[in-house]
Amino acid sequence: MSYTTPQRTLADWIRWTERHLRRAGLHFGHGTETALDEAAWLVGAALGHAPQEIEAHLDDRPTAAQLEKIRALVEQRIATRKPLAYLLKEAWFAGLKFYVDERVIVPRSLTGEFIQERFQPWIDPARVRRVLDLCAGSGCMAIACARAFPAAAVDAADISPDALAVARINIGRHGLEDRVRPIQSDLFAALATEHYDVIVTNPPYVAEAEMAALPPEHRHEPAAALVSGAHGLDAVTRILAEAAVHLEAGGILVAEVGGAAAALQAAFPDTPFLWLATETGDESVFLLTAEQLAAHSGR
Repeated sequence: MSYTTPQRTLADWIRWTERHLRRAGLHFGHGTETALDEAAWLVGAALGHAPQEIEAHLDDRPTAAQLEKIRALVEQRIATRKPLAYLLKEAWFAGLKFYVDERVIVPRSLTGEFIQERFQPWIDPARVRRVLDLCAGSGCMAIACARAFPAAAVDAADISPDALAVARINIGRHGLEDRVRPIQSDLFAALATEHYDVIVTNPPYVAEAEMAALPPEHRHEPAAALVSGAHGLDAVTRILAEAAVHLEAGGILVAEVGGAAAALQAAFPDTPFLWLATETGDESVFLLTAEQLAAHSGR
């Protein structure tokens, strides 16, 4: 990899990085969608800038030490095919920074958009006193919910002790130990007596046969957080069957199911999923009320 070209500013090095990432045929989608966005994140992080700060520093001139860091990160990204978030040990979700490593999937849930909107108009934010983040992973959704609903107590439940260890790091870094509680639980198994106004979840939803076809970047993530049976529906089917018992009257379940959305709709054609459209037009996040879930599960 040649470094002899006379790049000068942060903007120049972003363009240099973009070219190398693009030529390497990398997969993006773990916090960025394009080579340019990832290049900006990589170069900005090497200089100590958050993504939202980069534009103000495009004319800065990196030091020799910062250039070496940029070059090393580019080489690692290409050689290992690890998501950049793992190399930086950071990810951004709902405008917040989180610690991540290979014990958790990289935060990228589309639900962040709706958390920032406080799930309006589907629930009155003033009534939200308890929130559950199911399959919490890094704890990013639990922490974002705690920020969005400052009067609420939040549970972050995950089956993986390793994931919960990462969640505890993030809970501590955001100073939310008194409001966000990590719980080891196989979905609702350890939550028998708990009730919530809002349940959010980004459960595993990749079909077993699809896992081998995913880009190499995905195979650095814990498979248990991605794969969910032959059709990708095992986890969400259990959630639909059990969620009503844990929701207060008027409460809501908000779940992201990615590419399994069509299979889920086909499996439960009579369930009135409300598919929430993101700013980009994606519709893989659904919302159901407590009453709709009760009818679905026959309770």
